[in-house]
Amino acid sequence: MSEPIKKEIKEEIIFRTTNEGLSVSDAAKHYGINNRTIYGWLAKSGVNNPSTQKLRELTNEVDRLYAIIGRLTTELNRLKKGRSCR
Repeated sequence: MSEPIKKEIKEEIIFRTTNEGLSVSDAAKHYGINNRTIYGWLAKSGVNNPSTQKLRELTNEVDRLYAIIGRLTTELNRLKKGRSCR
């Protein structure tokens, strides 16, 4: 079994991924730690990982744009049907 990871290393990884923009996969490679372990630390620390936060923002934006596309498609179909009835 591998030895436990020192608290200082864990804190350094959390700091670098949240404040310096180090990706979790790069941190995992650099420190020789499984990326799932790092994601677990980030989740437990209550700190939003910048990449996770950005993903959430982009997902919300995509949802908003799909809603707009849906409304426009419905309006376009309504207008087409109105024209074909004449």
